[in-house]
Amino acid sequence: MKKNLQLFSILLFMSMAIQAQYNTMPMPEALYGTDFNLNIHESTKQLVTGNQTITGAINNENFWGPTLFINKGDLVHMNVTNNLNESTTLHWHGMHLPSVMDGGPHQVIPAGTLWQPYWTVMNQASTLWYHPHLHTTTQAQMTKGIGGFIIVKDPQEAALALPRTYGVDDIVLALTSRSYNATTNTFVSSTRVYGDYMLSNGTPNAQISLPKQYVRIRILNAEIERGYNLGFSDNRTFYIIGNDGGLLNAPVAVTRVKLMVGERVEIMVNLGGDAVGSSIDLKAYNSGQAFGFPGGEPNTSGDFGSLLNNIDFNVLHINVAATTTATTPITSVPSTLATNTYWTATDANVTRAIAVTNGNPGPASVPFNFDNVSYSLTMTPKVVNLDDVEKWTITNSNVFGHSFHLHDVEFKIVARNGVATAVGSHESGWKDTFYLPKSESVTFVAKFNDFADSDVNHPYMYHCHFGGHEDGGMMGQFIVTGTMGTNQNATNTNFSLYPNPANDRLYVNLKDSETEIYYVTISTITGRVVMMLPQPEWQNGIDISSLEAGVYTFQMMDKQSKSTTTKKFIKK
Repeated sequence: MKKNLQLFSILLFMSMAIQAQYNTMPMPEALYGTDFNLNIHESTKQLVTGNQTITGAINNENFWGPTLFINKGDLVHMNVTNNLNESTTLHWHGMHLPSVMDGGPHQVIPAGTLWQPYWTVMNQASTLWYHPHLHTTTQAQMTKGIGGFIIVKDPQEAALALPRTYGVDDIVLALTSRSYNATTNTFVSSTRVYGDYMLSNGTPNAQISLPKQYVRIRILNAEIERGYNLGFSDNRTFYIIGNDGGLLNAPVAVTRVKLMVGERVEIMVNLGGDAVGSSIDLKAYNSGQAFGFPGGEPNTSGDFGSLLNNIDFNVLHINVAATTTATTPITSVPSTLATNTYWTATDANVTRAIAVTNGNPGPASVPFNFDNVSYSLTMTPKVVNLDDVEKWTITNSNVFGHSFHLHDVEFKIVARNGVATAVGSHESGWKDTFYLPKSESVTFVAKFNDFADSDVNHPYMYHCHFGGHEDGGMMGQFIVTGTMGTNQNATNTNFSLYPNPANDRLYVNLKDSETEIYYVTISTITGRVVMMLPQPEWQNGIDISSLEAGVYTFQMMDKQSKSTTTKKFIKK
């Protein structure tokens, strides 16, 4: 059976290469505003010859999800409904927001449940993304294709002459790969870390038409584990204008850029000198990488094998179309982009050292972890003081590289292997994810500001972004503590609900005005959770219009004591 599967994969790969037939790559649906309804569900998509492949999807997409456009300073509300047949979470990768809204492993959304986080957007203009983060099933759910882009806008970016017409001269590009079961065409996720076939925005053999001018491509490595060394087929120069946390202070001219799992990069490339009707390829120049490069292994089969391993391959075929007329074409790259002021090592008042440990092969091997401790939901979190500036050094003494991600804040990489000048120019901006090669260290500085919450049940995370590694325990957690509410006395957590029965809105009457509601969970009378509201805006009533008629329990958690009180209500 294994030989048959390998033969099927090779024949399919050869067939796709010989046909050289490109498929038009769609742009994910664009959603604008401050209120977003996200429906996570099962779907199917025709990806290879034969049966359609079972995928995960959000809203009207059948692989990947819509692109959310939000503005710095806006209060945004997310109405996330889990219509999968299993629990999930949705993490807002790169977003600076309260931990209880973060969507990490602790904010589990059971099947059939509506989760309603909200926050004020404090990030500067940047390309972020969202994806599942349920411990031990992250790899499986991301393999299905659940995720999407978030594009943050702000006045500083809007004042620049940059391409920004979505889907025309400003596109999003999620890079990933998949392998398929030869019989059912379902994704293979549990035993393969690298896919055999390239998918760009969920499209195999992807192509797109872009206008004869400067275009902007927002690229995300949405892989399970593979890295990309990106460049164009004619080795032309392109310009990095932003990375994880937003615009760089000035563009960086390159012919190659490496992008690891979870990282984003915004580039501008000039198609103005290309003839209309000509084409160019964006490629992964992944052959001959240093030992430890994810996807650089020579084998084509086995757990770490892939038909894409250690070769150069196309990720997007670009057809050059006519210059745009509806908007003014961009014909140059601004020499100055932003005025970021970065933290330095001398700004730090706290220093931490974290080591990548274990993961070596052998019968008694422990999966990769940090400081010899594998992750659990109840592990003791690190404690960070609000407004502290901390310097973290992550050291990898193993033979395999990793992609390190920190929740809550963007940081500045200040050294690689203790050397400031070793930091790549492409990663000179604000970052939340970085590649940690074998036998190397990375030092970064971050300020943990704005949000303090001592609840150990809703911590922030730091972890390797390789799906199998974080599922296997290569993850830690931290809380940010500070001055809590002004009320330091015991509060009366009793409350009543009205009207009861209720129709569309349910109101809460607190017996003690000093009580702060931290979390509301609404369940059916049989105990099935149907609504989860972190720190709800309850003063104007809670919208229960989506609930079916029946009897429900309303559990309120107090912010100070974290005690819970439960009442029943009837939905008419």
